[in-house]
Amino acid sequence: MKSSFSHLILAFFIGSIVSSGYVMWYLAISNKSNEGVNLQEQIVVSKENANRIAAARAALAQISGDEAKVQSYFVSEKNIASFINVLEQDGLAQKAVLKVLSVSKGDSSSQSTLIFALSVKGTFDAVMRTVGAIEYAPYAVSVSSLSIAQDVKNSWYANITLTVGSTSSGAVTNTQ
Repeated sequence: MKSSFSHLILAFFIGSIVSSGYVMWYLAISNKSNEGVNLQEQIVVSKENANRIAAARAALAQISGDEAKVQSYFVSEKNIASFINVLEQDGLAQKAVLKVLSVSKGDSSSQSTLIFALSVKGTFDAVMRTVGAIEYAPYAVSVSSLSIAQDVKNSWYANITLTVGSTSSGAVTNTQ
């Protein structure tokens, strides 16, 4: 009897060791599995973030051309002389004489503007075509005041005050 009782105790002891080993092994595998699931979730989140970043970069690249196009509608403070040349060339193209009388900075605090005082002389058609060419120029231009008159020599002249959207020299931003 002693032999079967000792065998029973030995079997119980070996069974409890095997069971404890199995539980520890199961817990270790379960922890590693949870770590794997967490890592997989992190990978998915990282891929989603990378996709969003790539989409944002693609959108920025797509609109960077639009930014340059919009900036071309404004006169930079360092390019006032070339804008004046464009205005004078518009006058000559319409067979009128255009003179810039003054240029000043606008007093609006919310938007940077330049104010131009112009004088245009020529035939009535030439003066009006020049005014139209200036008004519909590819710039952010608005005619603040316009007066047209005829002098004694049957020549027409117009005095124009323009408000032109402008940018300071350092206002252009890079979206790279």
